[in-house]
Amino acid sequence: MPDSVALDPVDLEILRLLQNDARTTYRDLAAAVGVAPSTCLDRVSRLRRSGVILGHALRIDPAKVGRPLEALLSVQVRPHRRELIGPFVDRVRALPESRALFHLTGPDDYLVHVAVAGTADLQRLVLDEFTSRREVARVETRLIFQQWTCGPLLPPAPTA
Repeated sequence: MPDSVALDPVDLEILRLLQNDARTTYRDLAAAVGVAPSTCLDRVSRLRRSGVILGHALRIDPAKVGRPLEALLSVQVRPHRRELIGPFVDRVRALPESRALFHLTGPDDYLVHVAVAGTADLQRLVLDEFTSRREVARVETRLIFQQWTCGPLLPPAPTA
């Protein structure tokens, strides 16, 4: 596990504000946290260099781009060996339907978030891209009815 980075209250507020709107200008960000724009730029640059800020992402509504049906696929890989994991992960990440991929503990090895045009596409995806692979022992599909994003990710509050 990488070591955590020391963050002061100004850094935490910058992170909170940027997670709520990554398009916030440095001038507006600086005014909101009470520092000069140049100081704000330096702090954001330091947060990037230290790996706290990993990048900026554009969120797209899957339904608006023709992929209104989302699902979570629980995938069990057998045998669960390193030489199979790399190619499996590369293949799943390359699928245009894949939104996120998680390597898990427990009975399932992977959880794959996918977005497809409809049930026929979901069936094709599961049969052609997952269960047809030799290393895939089982796939369980759960449809997503609705999802919500949660608040900004900040370090845990210090304990007394």
